[in-house]
Amino acid sequence: MTGKVGRRIRLALVGGGPGSFIGEVHRIAARLDGHYDIVAGALASDPERSRRTALELGIAAERAYGSWREMLETEATRADKIDVVAVMTPNDSHHAVCMMALEKGFHVICDKPLATDTTQAQEIAQQVARTGAEFCVTYCYTGFPMVRQARDMVLQGEIGEIRQIHLQYVQSYLAEHELPAAWRTDAGRAGKSLVLMDIGTHAFHLGAFVTGLTATRICADVGSPIPGRKVDDYVAALLRYENGARGSLWVTNAAAGSEHGLSFRIHGDKGGLEWHQEEPNRLVHRRQGDFEQILTRRTGPLMSEGAQRSTRTAIGHPEGYLEAFANLYTEFATRVASRIAGHDEGQPPRLFPDVSDGVKGLAFVDAAVESASAGEWRDIKQGAAG
Repeated sequence: MTGKVGRRIRLALVGGGPGSFIGEVHRIAARLDGHYDIVAGALASDPERSRRTALELGIAAERAYGSWREMLETEATRADKIDVVAVMTPNDSHHAVCMMALEKGFHVICDKPLATDTTQAQEIAQQVARTGAEFCVTYCYTGFPMVRQARDMVLQGEIGEIRQIHLQYVQSYLAEHELPAAWRTDAGRAGKSLVLMDIGTHAFHLGAFVTGLTATRICADVGSPIPGRKVDDYVAALLRYENGARGSLWVTNAAAGSEHGLSFRIHGDKGGLEWHQEEPNRLVHRRQGDFEQILTRRTGPLMSEGAQRSTRTAIGHPEGYLEAFANLYTEFATRVASRIAGHDEGQPPRLFPDVSDGVKGLAFVDAAVESASAGEWRDIKQGAAG
């Protein structure tokens, strides 16, 4: 059961059907802590395949829909209608699905990027503001306990005034000369830049989440080091932050031999923090003029409040990607349950990324692409999110 609602949150899925890696991640995340029942779904663009896949997941026949439009229209009229819509479709459909889901009165969990351009992202944010709905963008790496430990340490002044922010996300799945046949390699569906939309926004958001700082300017090189390739698989950028801090970002999904490679190094005037997603339960804390300290994920009073909220397993048993993703789902369920119950007091600070984070991600993409084209610095426009 969830909160004072007396039942689980009713969840509907859009996308994530056959062959989808992220679809299964969403479903596991939703089920892990027992806050959701998956009661409806439109899981594929082909109507028959959509219904068949929903039935295979155990969704009742009358709620196994042929299209997401049919699902949203029908669910809005049911006495036991859904509470939340989870969107895990290709980028070019996020805007339409989210806009209609919000219009029908549902809360929304949406894969990143929020849309394919900033204008669409701002329209979704405005719809969120009009409806007052809860909205989560799945920048899932913010759910790791040691990422939240780092955030709390920064906010508590443990490393002092932030001076440098260095972000990396280095993968190899596009390192072969031939691109895989998938929607992500179709510029018309993925958006302005494959690498920026796919993993660049993750790295960019991670820096903002941990430091609480807004990046204001960027000088970027975007393209591909692979001869003849037409889609972007590489970005290297210099960043300037609102407090004067300098930063760098290196993101590629074409670095042969790499695995996952998401990391940050953040330095203040008192020391620094370093985290690597391939070793997610370790956070390195270096104090100026002192010994290096390795912080590990474990329950207990030494962990920060944000890290303790995000930890399930005692005595240091490892937790990873699925648990981090589930943290966003669980925190979102708590917010939605409070809305359904008619009270929103006493909630802990919101840690899951919201629609404004999605808008900022698209503003970053726009500025990076413009900078690369012009060969000079560009402002990252901080448009109103709602």
